[in-house]
Amino acid sequence: MSNFILTIASPEGNIFDEEITQVSLRGALGDLAILARHEPFMTTIRPGEIKIELPDGSEKKATCDGGILTVDAEGRATIISGSLSMQE
Repeated sequence: MSNFILTIASPEGNIFDEEITQVSLRGALGDLAILARHEPFMTTIRPGEIKIELPDGSEKKATCDGGILTVDAEGRATIISGSLSMQE
C-alpha cells in the first residue's frame, strides 16, 4: 500500500507529522478514509476518534472535538483541531 504524510496540528503546535497508509475519521457527511493519491479535498471534521494506520501495520488513535481536514495537490493530508489528544 502507498504512503503519504499526515500532519495533525492544534493550538499547541504539530502533534503528529509522519508517513502513514490511511487515516479514518468522521467528516461533515459521515465516515471517511483517506489513502495515498487522494484527490485534493477539504471537509469539516465532526468530534470523535481519528484512526491512523502506519506503514508497519500498527495503528494510532486520536480524539478531537472537531476541526478541518485538507488533502493538498501533492497528497499531503492536514488535520487542524482546537482540541486534540493522541492516545498511546
